[in-house]
Amino acid sequence: MRRSHPLLVTVVALAALSACGSSEPAADKSSEVATLTSPAAQASTAPKPERPRERLDGTPEEFEAMLGPYNKCLKEHGALPKSEWFPDGTSKKPDPEKIAALADKAEAADRICNPQYYPLPPWEKDPANPEARDFARDVVKCLKEKGVKYVGTDVNGVDIALGGEQNHMPSVRKGLDLMPECERQAAAQLKK
Repeated sequence: MRRSHPLLVTVVALAALSACGSSEPAADKSSEVATLTSPAAQASTAPKPERPRERLDGTPEEFEAMLGPYNKCLKEHGALPKSEWFPDGTSKKPDPEKIAALADKAEAADRICNPQYYPLPPWEKDPANPEARDFARDVVKCLKEKGVKYVGTDVNGVDIALGGEQNHMPSVRKGLDLMPECERQAAAQLKK
């Protein structure tokens, strides 16, 4: 009797598998099995839109283009992008109460839109990159070698802090001017 039990299980399993591949539609809807999936659960399995990623050599125009989906999301959630806070494209600022209201709406919409659409930092500067601290250290080293007096990494170890506690403006200006060159140099060293 023991030998026939595994054989019986195998036959039943094969019959069930062959029924799964059947392309005939079910004639009776009452035989359908209820599932625990909901429309929300099915929607969550849909692929999420991939956030764009900045590049070290990207231009301001390219960054503005990457902000398109983010700005659209802000508007869909009742907020204006900061680039549209000034009336008629002039430098005339709206009154402080209007700015506060715009900021409140933008903050609420940003909580929803930022994680979905705001561009990710360049990979070299992304805290998710295990080599980002090395990259920041190499950029600081390069800036110091080029004469930037007050420069270091921020407390997160990834961002570059210019000017030090003294907010030394010559260091800030020189560091900002030399930053792209040092970033390219540091990125080349990481790729070796």
